[in-house]
Amino acid sequence: MNAPNISAMFLRSQPEFNIDLPLYLDKVSAGFPSPAADYEEKRLNPDDYLISNKDSTFFARVKGDSMIDAGIFENDVIVVDRSVNPKVGDIVLAVINGEFTVKYLGKNKDGALLIPANKDFQTIEVKDNPTFEVWGVVTGSMRKFK
Repeated sequence: MNAPNISAMFLRSQPEFNIDLPLYLDKVSAGFPSPAADYEEKRLNPDDYLISNKDSTFFARVKGDSMIDAGIFENDVIVVDRSVNPKVGDIVLAVINGEFTVKYLGKNKDGALLIPANKDFQTIEVKDNPTFEVWGVVTGSMRKFK
């Protein structure tokens, strides 16, 4: 299958304590350097930022590169919410023929499409496949650099 498979799934764990990290008012420049801000806008809890419905959210680690043009890379951890109603254009975690895949959800006259975000991969036409199911909508991702 031409899809990034999921190499691991994780249930969202309940933290022993709440962590709030500073979120600075000034945006960080990815081009020319800008002066550092002397103040923070507010405190940001990563759980609150990434998760809307804690009871229906889980994480999955991505394997493959069919979604690189959407900013989802190998080993990224995606945030998947099963309570969100999937719509055309959403990035979804789907199961087809017993395999997980992450793709844009599309639709044509024949049925659902799973559309990659990499020109080297082909769109999957679902048609009347009884093994196809959208498991949830990808609402975010996390990437570790070191």
